[in-house]
Amino acid sequence: MEILFLGEDVMKKIAMYGISAVAIVMLLAGCGSDRGKSPGKNDFVILSGSENETLEPILKEFGQANKINIVMQYKGSVDIMQELANSNIAYDAVWPANSLWIALGDKNRVVKYEKSIMTSPVVFGIRKSLAEQLGFVGKDVKVNDILSAIRSKQLTFMMTSATQSNSGASAYLGFLYALLGNPDVLTIDMLDSPQLRDGIRELLNGVNRSSGSSGWLKELFLQGNYDAMVNYEAVIIETNQALVKQNKEPLYVVYPVDGIVLSDSPLGYIERGDQKKEERFKKLQEFLLSEEVQNRILKTGRRTGFGGMMGATDPQVFNPEWGVQADRILSPLTIPATNVIETALNMYQTEFRKPSLTVYCLDYSGSMKGEGDKQLKQAMTLLLNQDQAKANLLNASKDDVTIILPFNSDIIARWDAQGNDPQALSGLLQNVLNLQPGGGTNIYLPAAAGLEDMLKMPLDKYVPAIILMTDGKSDGQYRDFAEIWQRSGADIPVFSIMFGDAESGQLDALASLTRGRVFDGRQDLVKAFRAAKGYN
Repeated sequence: MEILFLGEDVMKKIAMYGISAVAIVMLLAGCGSDRGKSPGKNDFVILSGSENETLEPILKEFGQANKINIVMQYKGSVDIMQELANSNIAYDAVWPANSLWIALGDKNRVVKYEKSIMTSPVVFGIRKSLAEQLGFVGKDVKVNDILSAIRSKQLTFMMTSATQSNSGASAYLGFLYALLGNPDVLTIDMLDSPQLRDGIRELLNGVNRSSGSSGWLKELFLQGNYDAMVNYEAVIIETNQALVKQNKEPLYVVYPVDGIVLSDSPLGYIERGDQKKEERFKKLQEFLLSEEVQNRILKTGRRTGFGGMMGATDPQVFNPEWGVQADRILSPLTIPATNVIETALNMYQTEFRKPSLTVYCLDYSGSMKGEGDKQLKQAMTLLLNQDQAKANLLNASKDDVTIILPFNSDIIARWDAQGNDPQALSGLLQNVLNLQPGGGTNIYLPAAAGLEDMLKMPLDKYVPAIILMTDGKSDGQYRDFAEIWQRSGADIPVFSIMFGDAESGQLDALASLTRGRVFDGRQDLVKAFRAAKGYN
């Protein structure tokens, strides 16, 4: 007999969803998630946005009751889009945050029976005292009101990347509509408006931290001292619940009335000729849309009617003191044609977003010889070759600053480029490709040097980050970097990518200090690199 010990967080989730104690062990066997284990041939695998992780207890219950092993594999919106475009797609269902990612990725028309399971508007969460100071409490707020607060240096905010995460893409599309005076539908010609270009650049200049994940943005907010973030209403509610437990000031929800985009969370079946799995899917979808389960989903802060509510709402969840307007029917914007979305996202990446200031610290120690060297060069080709970068919505903008510091036990060289000129970036890439590994490892030396370079620049004009790629344990001293970072007072994160025999403890310490993150590239370095770049 196997005995399971459940952590406090798991027990709280079980209590939240009303799952009986007798069923706990059974439910844990009914659903899995992507934790590095390959799914079995009899699993029902759902390609999902990470925001659905909160619903795993409900899925486990269904899986156990129907003897179905549901496996959730979580990916970002762009990854979901690209997976759907794959002719050899290996998933049974798809559940992104927004149907636009199915529209953009499902070129082969394999998705069937697509239905919205729940909705959540993308909103601003602003510290309540600041929202009061700005005059945003108890009134309708328009995007131009937010833009005025940014222009007057009263407001900065955190937002996920529009080209990597659905919450960022949704907010961005809402901004475009509002700044264009709310047309019936956005067209490509409208994107060339000079007035729009100036307004959207100023608005996005208010971004002070970016992310490739809505969930991680919430965790970052809870770690730091920030004024506001753009995220799903449901995530702002979760953030406030955590803030209240920490005796901290909650966020006030601001709905930009002329720029609301609803995430419709569609669940669709992926046709692969398996009748049995198709029937399982229909049964799961019916279960999730049942009145009982919809009411349970409502308790997590998700809306269960398109723009409205289903059933009574708990004021402890949809708290009016936090500005949450549970009884308000939201009028969502019309999602434009896919070619318009693609053009708008490309313009965000190359013209509109706040420029990136990025230092790449590349490990060229002796242990990199062979596969490590090959993977690192593949990753940098993905970034610096602008054709490849564009395919992954990672291409540079005209104001980006790129600094590359290859290192071993010392800094080997310093290369830099400003802007997105393909020839200049190709020159950087050639330098990287020509370099051969050798020597020891000191990750702190290039990180400190890169930080000092950045501190000489006007940081308020950029979204800054240090991206450290390494496969080895450092011989240097952590304090060599930490002292400079702490003394500077700057909010510059270190995003580390580990591969080979990298020492995760040292990288975790850098992430903790700088409110950064560690990405595991040991299975797929290029994918980890794409994820890290999406945070900058």
